[in-house]
Amino acid sequence: MKPGRRLESFAAEVARLRREVAADAQIRASVAAVKQWQAQRLARTHRRLLGDPRYAAAARFFLDDLYGAKDFSRRDAELARIVPMMVRLLPEAALETIAEAVEMDSLSERLDLALARELAEDDVSRIDAARYADAYRRAGSRTDRERQLALIEGVGHSLDRLVRHPMVGRLLRSMARPAQLAGVAGMQDFLVRGFEAFRAIGGAYGFVEAIGSRERTILEALYAGATEGWDRPEGP
Repeated sequence: MKPGRRLESFAAEVARLRREVAADAQIRASVAAVKQWQAQRLARTHRRLLGDPRYAAAARFFLDDLYGAKDFSRRDAELARIVPMMVRLLPEAALETIAEAVEMDSLSERLDLALARELAEDDVSRIDAARYADAYRRAGSRTDRERQLALIEGVGHSLDRLVRHPMVGRLLRSMARPAQLAGVAGMQDFLVRGFEAFRAIGGAYGFVEAIGSRERTILEALYAGATEGWDRPEGP
């Protein structure tokens, strides 16, 4: 499937899932609690990257903008409207990267919703490592979790390749005025910030591998039955 079509398909799926969440107050609260707990866990796990001046901006973009506890409903709505502009202006490699990021968003939203439904059977405000680990194993398949991690790594490596082509950055920045006129300035800003964060690293291979390696260790521990300790950060 061409990148533009993939982008449209996954954007529609993300919007559908978030409408489903928004329609149920209990599930909405449970999903928000799951996302907040996961965001805090990710910040603990990757605190060394967040504290490293070289990697801090890219780590914050990954943890907050690609996978965080923010309300992304406006960005989702804008994405659907900005797709035709991106297909017209951006090279295929850039579209492929964005499509991969939106696929990751779609899969993560589906897995978060499944987690929230498992945890909603009890008091969702009492999420801890053991309860999360149990729900993680019951909500979604290992294949889905491995695909989620592969997409995270793939997006990182794709962004690293893209930032070596200054034309892509110029094209993204040149979309600012058309995006503002079209009412999709937030989505355009998201794309530019991601590009700039990765360009600042000057080679993101080590950064992406650090995230992927640690998250893969956690995935293996959870499917091996771990309940406590799996969420602790490495090192001091």
